[in-house]
Amino acid sequence: MTGLTTRLSVAFRIALRELRGGLRGFYIFLACIALGTGAIAAVNSVSTAITDAISSEGQSLLAGDIRLELDNREATPEELAFMQGFGSVSVTTGLRSMARLADGSDQSLVEVKAVDDAYPLYGRLIAAPDRPLAELLAADGDVYGAIVAPLLLERMNSRVGDEFLLGNARFRITGTIVTEPDAVSDGFGFAPRFLTSRKALFASGLVATGSLVEHAYKIRYDDPTTNPDTIRSRAQAEFPSAGWSIRSSDRAAPALTENVERFSQFLTLVGLTALVVGGVGVANAVRAFLDSKRTVIATLKCLGAPASVVVLVYLIQITLVALVGILVGLVLGAIAPPITASYLAGILPISAEARLYPQALALAAIFGMLVTFAFAILPLGHARKVPATALFREQGFEASGLPSWPYLVAMALSLGALAALAIFTSDQRRIAAIFLAAMAAGFVLLRLVAYLIAWLARHSPRSRSAALRLAIGNIHRPGSLTASVTLSLGLGLSLLVALAMIDGNLRRELTGSLPDRAPNFFFVDIQGSEVDDFRTLVEGLAPEGKLVEVPMLRGRILELNGTDVAKRDVPPGGRWVLRGDRGLTYATNIPENSSVTEGEWWPKDYAGEPLVSFSEREAKELGLKIGDTLTVNVLGRNITAKISNFRAVQWESLSMNFVMVFSPNTFAGAPHAWLATLIEPNASATDEAAVLRSVTQRFPTITTVRVKDALDMIDKLVGQLATAIRAAAAVALIASVLVLSGALAAGNRARTHDAVILKTLGATRAMLIRAFTYEYMLLGGATAVFALVSGGGIAWYVLSQIMKLPSNFLADVAVMTIVISLVITIGIGLAGTWRILGQKAAPVLREL
Repeated sequence: MTGLTTRLSVAFRIALRELRGGLRGFYIFLACIALGTGAIAAVNSVSTAITDAISSEGQSLLAGDIRLELDNREATPEELAFMQGFGSVSVTTGLRSMARLADGSDQSLVEVKAVDDAYPLYGRLIAAPDRPLAELLAADGDVYGAIVAPLLLERMNSRVGDEFLLGNARFRITGTIVTEPDAVSDGFGFAPRFLTSRKALFASGLVATGSLVEHAYKIRYDDPTTNPDTIRSRAQAEFPSAGWSIRSSDRAAPALTENVERFSQFLTLVGLTALVVGGVGVANAVRAFLDSKRTVIATLKCLGAPASVVVLVYLIQITLVALVGILVGLVLGAIAPPITASYLAGILPISAEARLYPQALALAAIFGMLVTFAFAILPLGHARKVPATALFREQGFEASGLPSWPYLVAMALSLGALAALAIFTSDQRRIAAIFLAAMAAGFVLLRLVAYLIAWLARHSPRSRSAALRLAIGNIHRPGSLTASVTLSLGLGLSLLVALAMIDGNLRRELTGSLPDRAPNFFFVDIQGSEVDDFRTLVEGLAPEGKLVEVPMLRGRILELNGTDVAKRDVPPGGRWVLRGDRGLTYATNIPENSSVTEGEWWPKDYAGEPLVSFSEREAKELGLKIGDTLTVNVLGRNITAKISNFRAVQWESLSMNFVMVFSPNTFAGAPHAWLATLIEPNASATDEAAVLRSVTQRFPTITTVRVKDALDMIDKLVGQLATAIRAAAAVALIASVLVLSGALAAGNRARTHDAVILKTLGATRAMLIRAFTYEYMLLGGATAVFALVSGGGIAWYVLSQIMKLPSNFLADVAVMTIVISLVITIGIGLAGTWRILGQKAAPVLREL
C-alpha cells in the first residue's frame, strides 16, 4: 500500500511540474471535450429548464389548480356543482372558426377562445393596451369586444379598432395579446388567437349540436392541500359517463413535456455522437502529445522509473486537462437556458434568469470523463512500450499491434459504461440502443472503408505524375492518415447528410407532391340542416372538383378491454391516440385511402353489437387484436364496441382518415355535424379564394381550412425544429474537423521526415504541395462517398420505415457533402503541412 501511495505521489508531482509549461499539444483535446460536453449539457439543461418551468409554474400555465375538460357539451348542473365544491371555477370555451372583415373582403382561420369574468384564476393576461380584460371584452350594443394575436391583424391588413365578423356576431378589435398565461396548456394552434367573452361566442351561433367545441372548467382550490387524485377518482366514480379529460397543475402541458423530453433525448444522442467523434480526436491528441514527450518518457525510464509510474504521470495530466475541458463545456451548458429563453420568449415557459441544473450538468460531465478514459487508454498503453533507446534515436512510439490486456479491458469497461449510461438515462431505451449500435457499426465500417481505400491505392496502376504517385503512396504506406481522415470526417458527414436529406424530403413532401395529393379544403362543423345547400354551393363553385362528405363526431377512448387507459403502459408511438378526443365517424363501406388488412368489414345492413374498424399501425402500438373491445365517450355517453378489423390508412394523403370507423348502427339517432373535403387539382389561387370567400359568407358557422395554409404553418414549424437539428449536426461536424486537425498534428513528425528526405532528393515545394493536395482530395472524395451512402441509408430508414413517407435521393445534398468534405480535407490538410514544407533539413537529418 505504501509503495502504491509513493508511486501516486511521485507521479502527481511530475505531472504537475510538466504542466507548468502550459497546455501545448492539448488544445484540440480541450476543444473536443468542451464541444461534446457542452452540447450534451446545453441540451439537457434547456430541456430541464422547460420541464421544471411547466411543473413549477403549472398553476399559471393551467390558469387553475386543476382542469376538467368536456368536448362538444357543457357540464350539467350536477357536474358544475361538483366542481364548485372544491373552489372557484372559471370556464373557457375553445373552437376553430373563420374571422371575416366587416366588408367581407377577406377572411382567416382563427383559434377562438371565449372566457368568463373569473378568467384567469392564476397568472395574468397582458394585452396592448394593458387594460383590464373585462373592459377589453365589453360589448357596445350588439358589437362585442375582442383581443387578437398580432399575426391576425398582419394577415388581414387591419389594426386595433377595426371590426370583424365571427359567425353571426360583430366584434371590435380592442387590443392585441402580449402574454396569454395558459396558452401552452391549451396546445399548439395552427391559427392566430381570437379571444372574446363566452357571451359573445354563444351569440355568434358557432356553438351548436355537433360542433367541435372544447369546454374547460378550471378550479382554484379553496383548500390548497386538496389532492388532485381525489378529484379524479370522485369525478370518475360519481360521473362515470361524463368523459372528463382531467389535468392537474403538476402536469399542465403533458404533450409539450413529452415532446420536449423526446426531442432533447434525440439531440442528446446527436451530442453524444459529437462527443464520441471528439473521442477519436482525444486519442489522436493524446498520441501526438505523448509522441512529443517520447524523450521525457525514455529519460524517466533510464532514471529507473517503472512503466506504471510513466503511465500514471500522463494519465494524471490527461485527467486534469479533461477536467478543464469538461468545465468549459459545463459553463456553455449552464448559460444555454437563459440564452435560449431570449429566443423562446412568449412561446415556451422558460425563465431567462441564470440557474444551474446539477443533474443535467453532472450527466454531461460523466459522459465527458468516460469518453476521455475510453479513448486515451490505448495511446497510454502504447506509451508504456516506449524503449529507453528512444532517448538517443528519433524513433517515436508507433507501436505495432495492441497494448497489453489490462488496457484493452479498461477501454472496454469505459465504452460499456458509456453505452449503459446513454441507454439507461433515455426514456426510449430501444432507440438509444439502436443509435449506439449504429454508431459502433459506423466505426467498424469506417475502418473497413479505410482499409479498402488503402488496398485500392496499393493496387492502383502506376501514374506518370510523380506528385500523384507520391499521393497514392501516402494513402497506403504505414502510418498514413487514411484511417484518421475517414474516421474523423465519416461520422460527422454521415450525420450531416442524413439530417439534411430528412429535412429536404420533409420540405419537398410539404411543398411539392403532398399539396398535389391533398385536398384543397377541409370544411368543418357543417350542420345537418346545411349539408344540402352547402353541397349545391360548392359544386357550383367547383364543378370539376370532388366533394366528399362524412359524418363527424368527437369521442375519447376511456377503456381498452375493460381497463382504464390511464392505467395502461402505452408505447410513445400510440399515446397520442389516447390523449384527448379523437375524430370519429361511421360508414357502411370501407373509406377511401384505406384497405382492410385483417378481419372483416361489416355487412351493409348490419344491426348487431357495435363494431369498430381500427387503424392498423396505431392498433399495433396499443397492443390490440381482432375481437378486443374499446369504450369511447361520445356526447356524455359511454359506448363499447368490438374491433372487427384493422385498416391500412394512408395518413400522408391528408384526406379524411380516422383512427376509428364505427358501424352505422353504433350512433343511430345521435346528433352530429359533417366534415367535407374538396379536391380540385386544377384550381388556381383565385378559384380557391372564391370558394373560401363564398362559403364563409354564405355559411359563417362553417370552418373552412385551406390545406396549403396549414402546410405553410407546418413547414415553418419543421424549419424551426430543423434549425436545432442542424445546430446539433454542426457540432458533430465541428468535432470531426477538430479530429482531423488532431490527426494531422499527430502525423506531423512523420510528415516532416518525409518532406525533408524528398526535398533532399530534389523534390520542390510546389511538387510536394500538389502531392498533398491530391492525397487530401482522394481521401476527402472517398469519405464523401461513404457519407452519402451511409447518411442516405439512415435517411431512407427514418423516412420510409418510421415516418412512412417517400424518400428521394437529393442531388443538391450530395454536391454539398462532396464540396464540404473536399474543402475541409484540402484546407485543413494544406494548412497543417504548410509549415512542414519550410522545415530546415539539417536538424531533422541529424536525428534520423
